[in-house]
Amino acid sequence: MPNHSTAIAIETPLSADMGAMIRELNELLLTLSPPEACYHMSVEEMAGKATTVFVARVDGIAAACGALHRHDGGVAEVKRMYTRPAFQGLGLGSEILKRIVSLARSEGFSSLVLETGDKHPAAWRIYERAGFSRCGAVLDYPDSPYSIFYSRSLETDGDTHS
Repeated sequence: MPNHSTAIAIETPLSADMGAMIRELNELLLTLSPPEACYHMSVEEMAGKATTVFVARVDGIAAACGALHRHDGGVAEVKRMYTRPAFQGLGLGSEILKRIVSLARSEGFSSLVLETGDKHPAAWRIYERAGFSRCGAVLDYPDSPYSIFYSRSLETDGDTHS
């Protein structure tokens, strides 16, 4: 973004501006999927030890976020990916996803998985460009017509997507 300061860092989700961005995300998701098909993490859950939250800021404004949520068995999950509409198209989601992949790999996870909605084609493109492939239901998510699931191995040597 020309003439703008952009930074991505690990932050607490408990700040006021992060709370506002997560509320925006939750409201958007509820317009695209029925409540029973929305698997939101609260900001309090995001602040837990099992989760690391990345925030992209443009000129100090919280513009995008995404999180790594750790599970047992060598699997980590991508959660809470969102870019505010005014900042879409800048590559912030892709950059956050790269950080999530890198962190998961550095912590020794063998794979990353995620659940996203059936009406999120822009998200699908980001995940597929980052080396994720569609798969069946992951973790304890139900198989649902409203959900699309992705996975990505982190064990590949010479991976060009990281």
